Amino acid sequence: MTNALQLTVPEGLPFIDFSREVDYPVAQVFRAYADPDLLVQWLGPRGMKMEMDHYDFRSGGTYRYIHTGPDGVPYVFSGMFHTVRENEFAVQTFEFSGYPDVVSIEFMTLEELPGGRTRISAHSVYPSMEARDGMAASGMESGVAEGFDRMEELLAQLQPDALQGRGT
Repeated sequence: MTNALQLTVPEGLPFIDFSREVDYPVAQVFRAYADPDLLVQWLGPRGMKMEMDHYDFRSGGTYRYIHTGPDGVPYVFSGMFHTVRENEFAVQTFEFSGYPDVVSIEFMTLEELPGGRTRISAHSVYPSMEARDGMAASGMESGVAEGFDRMEELLAQLQPDALQGRGT
């Protein structure tokens, strides 16, 4: 893809920030996040099978999904959506089974760009530097980058009408 992931792990701060521009309008990108049937097709690295336990992308909703690699090892992700504003913003907690008892809070914004493009920006806050460093070393960067590549591939395949549906 021509749009590279920009990931920052600031020295001495328990944060990870990333952004990625995609060549699709905000409403289509939001739908790719909101619709669990679409999400399972793009979230995470290639080669992982994704199983959705539940996914309720709304303020107060919760989620739990499992990525399983070719080696059969499951990676469970879960959390709660504290705030979801359509086509704008989401705040969620995020827990990864690879680092049990560590919950981060993530802020994601969608920004409309000229030419029907979108900038996705995220700010993740961790409870400690150790937790932040563990997540940064987990392969997160390549997984997020591959996921966004897969999102753009999926959006290219879908008709705009299929992305304009309401609800999840």
